[in-house]
Amino acid sequence: MDKKILIIVTNVDSYQGTEKSTGLWFGELVQFYDVFDNLGFVQDIASPMGGKCPIDPRSLKWFYNSGIEYQYKKNPEFMALLNNTTPVDEINPSEYNVIFFTGGHGTMFDFPENEKLQEITRTIFENLGIVSSVCHGYCGLLNVKLSNGRYLIDGKKLTGYSWMEEILAGVKKYVPFNVEQKANERGARYKKGFLPFIPYVQQDGRLISGQNPFSTKKLTKLIIEKLVDP
Repeated sequence: MDKKILIIVTNVDSYQGTEKSTGLWFGELVQFYDVFDNLGFVQDIASPMGGKCPIDPRSLKWFYNSGIEYQYKKNPEFMALLNNTTPVDEINPSEYNVIFFTGGHGTMFDFPENEKLQEITRTIFENLGIVSSVCHGYCGLLNVKLSNGRYLIDGKKLTGYSWMEEILAGVKKYVPFNVEQKANERGARYKKGFLPFIPYVQQDGRLISGQNPFSTKKLTKLIIEKLVDP
């Protein structure tokens, strides 16, 4: 395939001001990566600072039922990619047709205020590419403004990890903000599933999002459909 995908992961390994570990939610990356790798897409993994992307240890225990996570964790070539991610400052957004923001609580600390990430996302979207996120990945969309000055998510259907899911996961006191609330403040038409922790996705044109780790496969299917029939 001649389409090229940019995957964004976090560099943050703990909740700010604590020793409580966080990082990338591993399954959200590998379930996405595996599908597009099998289809022959070129995929690059980048992070705000480059270098190592830490993995949230909980993601290697919870929702660990497909076997794909285990296979990728034991793959030295793939893990080398995660240990040597490209800094976003070195990314040329004009090369990519899709940007995918992975989740994990680490993203709450290094995605929202990164101006280079905002520039990359704006360029891909305005070049008629697909902007996508899963779970906490939508933290990377909160402050993206288009060339007309409006927030990218303003007026668009969007989903991502809900405040209720933060409460049920027992991390409400550790997170720096309520991302669901922030998305609504930016004008997003935020939606969520009837029940927490079930697969749920939203698509608004070239903006495609998934609510939680269980949503990655549905999200991936929507992206493929959009690439085939833009």
